[in-house]
Amino acid sequence: MKKTFLLLLFFAFTFSGCEKDDICDANTPTTPRLVIEFYDFDNPSVLKSVTNLKVVGAGMTDGILFNGSMIANGSKISTPLKTNENSTSYSLTLNSGNPNPALVNEDIIKFDYLTKELFVSRACGYKTVFSLDPINPYIHSDGAAVDQKWIKFISVENSNIENENETHIKIFF
Repeated sequence: MKKTFLLLLFFAFTFSGCEKDDICDANTPTTPRLVIEFYDFDNPSVLKSVTNLKVVGAGMTDGILFNGSMIANGSKISTPLKTNENSTSYSLTLNSGNPNPALVNEDIIKFDYLTKELFVSRACGYKTVFSLDPINPYIHSDGAAVDQKWIKFISVENSNIENENETHIKIFF
């Protein structure tokens, strides 16, 4: 009986120092991306698909990957914002790669924001949330080739970027 008690006591002390593994669950929300939806300028309630949209961050040579491709087609994209700065600039090129250069059109959008780090958990660490500048949330300009901007209007739908479940920016073209 004494040996059984000592054996139980040994196991109790052995496993009392164990903790659960610190593994961040893949479903845990992390730093959100900026969600942009595209709409028809002439009919603002209708989603409109972009064609061969290439999104390139300032200072980068390669575009952002959308489902493994640097070209996006559809009415919605999600782009990351810089967590270590208070602004991020993107070149949005419509009809990228089109052999007819007259159909390719580039606009530049610079988003200005404040960042805040939130503790998620010991396993996941921190995530950054963003708050677009309430006075000047973005600056929209034409690309390198001076032509008409393809983006006609930009609407900030939600200036607090805390998750990817909602649209933050609407672009009308």
